[in-house]
Amino acid sequence: MELFSTRSGDEGLAGRERALAMAAVMTSTTMAVFDGAIVNVALPPIAHALAVPAQSAVWVANGYLLSAAMTLAIFAALARRVGFRTLFAFGLSLFTLASLGCALSSSLSTLTGWRIVQGIGGAATLSIAPAILRSVFPTRLLGRILGLHALLIATSTAIAPVLGGTLLEALSWQWLFAINIPLGAIALTLTLQAIPNNSTPGRGPFDIAGAALSALMLGGFIMAANAFSRPGSPQTQLWIAAGYGGVAMAAGLLFIWRQRRAPQQLMPLELFASARFSLAALTSLASFVSQGMTFIALPFLFQSVYGYSVFTSALLFTPWPLGIMLAAPHAGRLADRYPAALISTLGLGIFTLGLTLLALLPDQAQAQAWDIGIRSLVCGLGFGFFQSPNNREMLANASRENSGYASGVLAIMRTFGQCLGGALVGVILAVLAPAGAQAAGAVRLSLWIAVLATVLALLFSLSRIRKQPD
Repeated sequence: MELFSTRSGDEGLAGRERALAMAAVMTSTTMAVFDGAIVNVALPPIAHALAVPAQSAVWVANGYLLSAAMTLAIFAALARRVGFRTLFAFGLSLFTLASLGCALSSSLSTLTGWRIVQGIGGAATLSIAPAILRSVFPTRLLGRILGLHALLIATSTAIAPVLGGTLLEALSWQWLFAINIPLGAIALTLTLQAIPNNSTPGRGPFDIAGAALSALMLGGFIMAANAFSRPGSPQTQLWIAAGYGGVAMAAGLLFIWRQRRAPQQLMPLELFASARFSLAALTSLASFVSQGMTFIALPFLFQSVYGYSVFTSALLFTPWPLGIMLAAPHAGRLADRYPAALISTLGLGIFTLGLTLLALLPDQAQAQAWDIGIRSLVCGLGFGFFQSPNNREMLANASRENSGYASGVLAIMRTFGQCLGGALVGVILAVLAPAGAQAAGAVRLSLWIAVLATVLALLFSLSRIRKQPD
């Protein structure tokens, strides 16, 4: 295969070592992404098995997301000091150990605690996975490998509900976590064998103040987004969200102030001096907002409006990852030959078309499965052509020594985009369908806002086409 061929002047690793490193990254990415998404379908049986209210069980999902978001920037900074292999092995070990703890948990507090630990381990691997791929693959193959990585993340996110539902039908919820143990052991073995461990000793002390402020900023935004899923009146939820949002904004401003003065920055601000990097990051954020909104809104449309079963609703998502599987590898190859911004912009155009078609689905009569499938397939094709070239654009416009930081920014944009998208749908449902009434109207509005978010991403992407590389 071309991915593992070696030419004169290639950077990174030789073919066989390259394949082993790729296998380690892909296995760990699948585990982390699946556990971030697959648990959602297991919340009802977990709540029933542990005899706790449904709203309390939500923290099994939120605890993972919160701890991962709060530590992404910290691990991106640590990677340069301790080396990719050391940090990646640490994250894998912690994630696998926490998976065992989750599988053996007999109370909600224990399970939530292990999920928080699991999120920290997942953040350690996800924050530097693209940077590792850049370090082991030559630049001529960067688009292709990032295309495969983007394909894996998007497909894992999309099919997680289907796989989760299938496992829950055959086995207990504990197996959703226990399955990670053998996979983690395999990935850890490959990591120690193949991933390089180049590190750059810090010239000064680690920026502890910056780390605390970044965690407070990212955690505050997550808590603000999740405030509307808490029980209580809309006014109370709004005040809680405003409080967390104020803390996050204050921490963000202090973080910027600290980074301008810290002897050893946690996140070098000069990374954002590249207009192409910053625009690619904003494009990624807006596109994941739209994807997050769509993935939350469509199940309500399928089940509450059309009356499809939970399992059938999960199957209706299948064309989306199928479209990504068809498009992402080709998009990666095209991005190695043509401007990545152009390819990703074309993908966003197709994605916008697909989301518009979904927003135009009827709400008075049940739509046919084939009709939903075609519209979802267009979305998958568009997102597949967008994501990997956009990721390439981000990493290519950061120096190799800053690739770990760029990888962390990429992970943060994805996490916050999906979280913000889900929170927006929660707000719309709480306002327009507080007791399940008018669900069709709330879902329709959510889908149209997702279309607008994609149009915003398209505008960001168009603006960078005319910019020359920095």
